[in-house]
Amino acid sequence: MSSILESVRTLLRKNHVSFREIHHQPTFTSEESARARGEDVRIGGKAILMKVGDEFKLFVLSASLKVDSKAIKRKFGVKKIRFANQEELANLTGLVPGCVPPFGRPILDFDLYIDRSIIENKKIAFNAGSLTDSIVMSVEDYLCVADGEMCDFSVDSSSNGKP
Repeated sequence: MSSILESVRTLLRKNHVSFREIHHQPTFTSEESARARGEDVRIGGKAILMKVGDEFKLFVLSASLKVDSKAIKRKFGVKKIRFANQEELANLTGLVPGCVPPFGRPILDFDLYIDRSIIENKKIAFNAGSLTDSIVMSVEDYLCVADGEMCDFSVDSSSNGKP
């Protein structure tokens, strides 16, 4: 089985997408990843696996923002959502927190939802299947290749849950 990083590279090359790959020290936060890439934290694409009702879904938002759980509950008409725990993440993806790339199928077998905060930047940067490998590419190309559903589900990190 090929690695997630190799799967992302293959998907991008197959679609003739230009990207920059960066190998760096392990990063455990969005801020550390941004520093290692030499990019603003806002262009980071934070991918979060969440259990929405009875189903896991993948959500991508700017690394400078937080998930608005009320918006997700409203969108899907559910009362309960939660982040996948470390064991679930490992079982479902083979990955650890912080290295989930912002792609659903064919990379990860989940429905993909992309927050509108991603389109506020020209570039998106993300860890690609490891804590030491990042990819930077244009948002325009990302949106074409990722093929996720665009919606609103983020709040400012300093807003305490208020959009």
